[in-house]
Amino acid sequence: MITEILEKWCSENSIDITDKQKNAFEKYADMLITWNEKMNLTAITEKSEIAVKHFIDSISVIKVCEIKENSRIIDIGTGAGFPGIPLKIMRPDIELCLLDSLNKRLVFLDELCRTLDIKAGLIHARAEEYSQKPEYREAFDISISRAVANLPSLCEYCIPYVKKGGSFISMKGPDGENELAQAGNAIKLLGGGKARTSKLILPDESTRTIIEIKKLSPTPKKYPRRSVKISKEPLL
Repeated sequence: MITEILEKWCSENSIDITDKQKNAFEKYADMLITWNEKMNLTAITEKSEIAVKHFIDSISVIKVCEIKENSRIIDIGTGAGFPGIPLKIMRPDIELCLLDSLNKRLVFLDELCRTLDIKAGLIHARAEEYSQKPEYREAFDISISRAVANLPSLCEYCIPYVKKGGSFISMKGPDGENELAQAGNAIKLLGGGKARTSKLILPDESTRTIIEIKKLSPTPKKYPRRSVKISKEPLL
């Protein structure tokens, strides 16, 4: 079922997918369902829904955003590996880091990467803390997040990881453009430039808004602030 759904979507969107990649997605779904019985990784457990709401949703970025060869990408608040792992399956050339604040998710991701023979850095940390480390600050071509935080806050968590000339990609629902309208000041303060939005309709008829924000200048050292400050006083 996973294979058929992925094959159809990739064909309709002129994206090549190999048997090896399809097999990796099948294994991913099986592991997600099995591990979800002992820890809360996802509320989505039907394979057809996993294929659309997790896998296709994640790789839809490839359709609308340019990801240069060998790009260094960090997935902020990756959870069960979305969108980072599906992107790595489709684009094995990328250098991937997965960051999450819950260690049990990283335990799952470590086993998943071993099973799928995927190389990825796993970071157990809060996003606002790790971007202050010199080896991670402004060190990535792309930071990406499918996290549920509002966009002004998400920008403060994610943009500090992006090098000048790189991009922050935020995956939002149908109201993404409204969130973007509220995030203009945050983007400017954090060194970002004009944002480009793309609307996609997934096979289940849900709407995805992908927001790509270019990094034009270094993020001031005072950002990101502490998590409490970010949530209570967003950069509106």
